[in-house]
Amino acid sequence: MLEVQDVRLDPQTRRAWRAGVEVALSRKEFDLVHALISRAGEIVTRDELMREVWNTSFWSSSKTIDVHLGWVRRKLGDDTRRPTLITTIRGRGLRFEVTEPVHGGASV
Repeated sequence: MLEVQDVRLDPQTRRAWRAGVEVALSRKEFDLVHALISRAGEIVTRDELMREVWNTSFWSSSKTIDVHLGWVRRKLGDDTRRPTLITTIRGRGLRFEVTEPVHGGASV
């Protein structure tokens, strides 16, 4: 069982919860969250995500990750404009935050 912030993931049963409420994720959505939450606090590159989640070393579409990320954020209730769970580190990748980020004057 993986748990970061109030998101819990059970890789055995492929089930997810946010604040104790089960969240229905598709297979790819679950794989995306698993790839990020299993390395919470670390930046995961888009290349790594394409290999781990989509099992490919080439980009089938530059929007594939963004589209799935949008669905995941909505399902987990993460504000797409000011996300606190999964943040985009421009030019580097994505990071599942260990604690809620502080939004201030500094940009990431």
